[in-house]
Amino acid sequence: MTRLANHQQQRLQLLDSRRSVPSRLLGGPGPNRDEILQILQSAVRVPDHGKRVPFRFLRIEGDARHTLGDILARRSRERDPAASDSVVEKDRLRFSFAPVIITVIARQGPDEKIPAQERLLTAGCVCFALLQAAQAMDFGAQWLTGWAAYDPAIRATLGVADDEVVAGFIHIGTPQVEAPERERPDAAALLTDWTPA
Repeated sequence: MTRLANHQQQRLQLLDSRRSVPSRLLGGPGPNRDEILQILQSAVRVPDHGKRVPFRFLRIEGDARHTLGDILARRSRERDPAASDSVVEKDRLRFSFAPVIITVIARQGPDEKIPAQERLLTAGCVCFALLQAAQAMDFGAQWLTGWAAYDPAIRATLGVADDEVVAGFIHIGTPQVEAPERERPDAAALLTDWTPA
């Protein structure tokens, strides 16, 4: 392997080794304020048609995670009065494992030039870049949504406007065990060539 090819392999290693760490396997310590800002600064370097910056961040950490968990548990019971105690408790604990959760909120308001779908895809790119940046700084992370991302009452509690959507809750912390690997798709099997008729 040439020196240049080896350097390219090293640069691709972060992508090739990227894996999600389930939020229940994340604990402290989490990134401090400076580390969070560094992670976010890396994550905002995404494709953004029209330079709209169609996203914003909401941090959930400390006791706020448990307060949100209590709200989720109450809302879970409101949504389904017959829900089992274990289901409600799972919702209560949903945000309690990772020390920091960064909520990526996509701005979807009217725009005469840039379609909402493109702006949502930009926010999705930010979510993925957050995972990469967190791993590059030796943290683990998982991108989740779940019913809380779409529920009107929870959205209102989080201050998500009517023209915004939650693109993801990015749970960030220190992996408590080695992140599990899973089988990955074969890129060659997914590739076809377009040929003109």
